[in-house]
Amino acid sequence: MKKIFALSLGMSILLSGCGTGVFAEPTSTPTMTFTPLPPTDAERATATTTFTITPTFTASPSPTPTWVHQGPDSVEVPILLYHWIAVSPYEDTNYDSPYYVKPEVFDAEMKLLYDWGYTTITTEMLIKAIREGAELPPRPVIITFDDGHMNNYTNAFPIMQKYGFTGVLYLVANYLDAEDYLTVEQIKEMAAAGWEIGSHSISHSDLTSLEPERQRFEVVDSRAILESRLGVPVVTIAYPFGVSNSSVIDYAHFAGYIGGMGLGYTHDQGLTNLFNLQRRDVKGTYDVKQFASFLPWQGDSIFLPTDTPTPTMTPTRTPIPTYTWIVPSTSTP
Repeated sequence: MKKIFALSLGMSILLSGCGTGVFAEPTSTPTMTFTPLPPTDAERATATTTFTITPTFTASPSPTPTWVHQGPDSVEVPILLYHWIAVSPYEDTNYDSPYYVKPEVFDAEMKLLYDWGYTTITTEMLIKAIREGAELPPRPVIITFDDGHMNNYTNAFPIMQKYGFTGVLYLVANYLDAEDYLTVEQIKEMAAAGWEIGSHSISHSDLTSLEPERQRFEVVDSRAILESRLGVPVVTIAYPFGVSNSSVIDYAHFAGYIGGMGLGYTHDQGLTNLFNLQRRDVKGTYDVKQFASFLPWQGDSIFLPTDTPTPTMTPTRTPIPTYTWIVPSTSTP
């Protein structure tokens, strides 16, 4: 109201000046003060507050490798064989057992497989691919452990879990719960984490040297004992020492196994060797570069250890010169 009154007063003065024909410039500029009116209740009700939302960004997951159809029959899958994942008790002697792989070396080998894009699969997946054809990851690998040593649980198991790998335990039935061997509860824990269980006979004898009845006991009954004690399926067998013959393989068929593990240096698996699948024995004397050399698919060399330069040997003495012996002529000049 004050503002309206002040404007009316100013207009009256201006009009009165125009009426007389005389316009007098004011000697000073009047100061007008405006006091804002408080908002009405209706204005308060319609007032809205605008919020600026800060966008959040979610990291895109790494793309899952596309699985590739392999088989039937010919399938390329490396199968690795380990025994002890521990320091050899012969470390301080002249004899270095090839069956002991140090935990730090095993870790480096598993890391290399992980860095190079390998994915562990089960023996059932492999055999399905051989028989029928199946989708497999681009770089499949099977990691097996023979005999059932305690360090497979204490050392190998946590290392493989770190890289998201699972393995296959080939167990000797008579060794369950024995000293320094896996207990039934440890095996069940590993099986619950995705590990497979296979038979490695009952007494770890050379099956090819046994009579047929004993072969049957070692091959057929070992499966029944392991399944009964562990409560898990046992679908493959690994022959002790990697050796078998036609009689042993016949009993493996009779027992209901779907495949058998032998030894070899190739990664080609197929119908002709379904009961003698080729496994590569990983020795404790290998370094990581030797391990990498027999993998079928290589990766970026940045993941390999750096070479240590080998000093060049300098001869400590002058080499003895070699001479050519000339046979003297017997003819007369």
